Amino acid sequence: MATIQWFPGHMAKALRQIREQMPLVDIVFELVDAQVPYSSQNPEVDLAAGDKPRLLILTKTDLADPEVTKEWLQYFKDHGQPVLALDSRSRSVAKTVTNAAKQVLAEKLANEQAKGMKKRAIRAMCVGVPNVGKSTLLNHLVKKNVAATGNRPGVTTGQQWLRSSAELELLDTPGVLWHKFATEKEGLMLALSGAIKDSLFAKDDVALFALQYLRANRLTELKDRYHLTDADVDESVTDPDLLLTITKKMGFRDDYDRGSERLIFDLRKGKLGTISLEKPADINDEGLNE
Repeated sequence: MATIQWFPGHMAKALRQIREQMPLVDIVFELVDAQVPYSSQNPEVDLAAGDKPRLLILTKTDLADPEVTKEWLQYFKDHGQPVLALDSRSRSVAKTVTNAAKQVLAEKLANEQAKGMKKRAIRAMCVGVPNVGKSTLLNHLVKKNVAATGNRPGVTTGQQWLRSSAELELLDTPGVLWHKFATEKEGLMLALSGAIKDSLFAKDDVALFALQYLRANRLTELKDRYHLTDADVDESVTDPDLLLTITKKMGFRDDYDRGSERLIFDLRKGKLGTISLEKPADINDEGLNE
């Protein structure tokens, strides 16, 4: 498989702006994809945030396995990381996020009050990889469409301040990746989740990666979705041959790329069930298991 890397110039600019604005905020809201909550954490955010308090927000929870999401919440809590799992469309999102930020900043806010400082809004910076659902969350936090949304990376192109309430102000930032993914698997998962523009990777590589996961974890859903027989998914059948079978079953003949694209989109849209591509058990001292 080809190694997936992507770090265009505009991302370097966005990271520079994030570092420049960091002193102006009280807390960082880092949004991560609930299907890949470990791989979608940006190490550049760690460097930029330093000791700044951080709230990890798992998005797209409706697409992830709810039991695995519970495992991730416990994992992050065990590591001392304040965390929320959100359906960004819920009416209670603004209240939930504001209360969580208050809890993380309780000591700082209490100190300001003790010094007689005037009560003010919490200033939060929102960061995350492309296509993580940041704009959707922000629109619900401010209760109007102020951030462009779309099921593709690169929708947000600049920074902007948004007001959620008298208690919370938000700095929206463009989605950013980092210079070099730690492992090939990390890059494949980010590509499959939609964090990398589809034009910048080989779709069959990512589709074959998806098939490996589906055969091992969602075989029934895979067979039902593409009307596959037991013979089609027999262990003796290779992943490339199975992908070609699926391509033909979808009516694309031998258009391997088109079949790969459809498989990727079906997984992203939840048509193969709720899927979590990584679990806490996949993490070792050196990071994600290959």
